[in-house]
Amino acid sequence: MPIDIFIYAIIAAGLVFWLRSILGTRHGDERERPNPYSVDIIITRDEEPEDGKGMKLPHNAHERISELHENPKGALSINNKTAEAGLLAIADADKNFDIKVFLDASQDAFVMIVEAFAAGDRDLLKDLLSKDVFKAFDGAIKEREKRGEMQETEILSVQESSVLEAALSRKKARITVRFVAEEISTTKDKDGEVIAGHAEKIIKMVDIWTFERSISSSDPSWLLVETRSDDPEDNDLIPDTD
Repeated sequence: MPIDIFIYAIIAAGLVFWLRSILGTRHGDERERPNPYSVDIIITRDEEPEDGKGMKLPHNAHERISELHENPKGALSINNKTAEAGLLAIADADKNFDIKVFLDASQDAFVMIVEAFAAGDRDLLKDLLSKDVFKAFDGAIKEREKRGEMQETEILSVQESSVLEAALSRKKARITVRFVAEEISTTKDKDGEVIAGHAEKIIKMVDIWTFERSISSSDPSWLLVETRSDDPEDNDLIPDTD
């Protein structure tokens, strides 16, 4: 074998090993999407994170919260001063709290929950919902199953994730987020005929969700504890639980 081909073979093998170490390998038993809050991401003062355009982000949690309130970044924002104050209180009590990490994870959770509800994936929903919210979702899935209907929903983009409320009470942190998303959704009857929605029509979904976490727990996961619609013309795919 020519020496240059041998060298390229070694480089290729090294790249495969590196990719597997970063992405992991699938064996068929894992879920398609993990709990978005299962890994706690901490940004320290020494890391000097960037916003993707080479600009340094504010160092500490207070600065990041105030900066996001004053200058929304893309789809992420803090709606009002009261919400900002609540987030600051949460950051004071939980030194690992980072507003951008939370909002990015909440977007992932939003997509996962909406699509899991449509697919009737109870196992995934149990990991992300409080007991009361899961009960409501499970009831809606059972009613759909009794009618022999199937729902298919795909979130195409989340255009807005805005914190409306935030508070800390008795070691419980609660954050309410308004989501605006574009999606495609259809509901089919037992014969496979579309009875609601359209397979190619993009619709807007506007929902307000509240997440909760005990800051005294070592588990970084936030649970969805309340859902409600914020648009009278919303297609109401997700049960209201407020």
